[in-house]
Amino acid sequence: DVQLVESGGGLVQPGGSLRVSCAASGFTFSRSAMNWFRQAPGQEREGVAVIDSDGRTNYADSVKGRFTISKDNARNNLYLQMNSLKPDDTAMYYCAASRWTTATMSRGDYNHWGQGTQVTVS
Repeated sequence: DVQLVESGGGLVQPGGSLRVSCAASGFTFSRSAMNWFRQAPGQEREGVAVIDSDGRTNYADSVKGRFTISKDNARNNLYLQMNSLKPDDTAMYYCAASRWTTATMSRGDYNHWGQGTQVTVS
């Protein structure tokens, strides 16, 4: 079975940093595009950062220059380093896996999701 387990969320002050992680299993992680999505209360779930199987990355405009997505294929782990955090970054952060090697920010590109980890900036 496919499993995506996020960790590393928490409470951080504005301007601070946090790294969230996602442990993946049950599929060929190295051949899947991966994304971090986030959802704030009352808001739509939005794509934050995507990394394809070749390591190319893309970011939402709201996080460019502050967030960095990376992955470790040997450990089947996905990461999101978040710097210069703002209160608007407060949300549940979800790891998502695509059935394809490259994917967009669209939720429809992803067929597996984790349970999320809460990030609160206050």
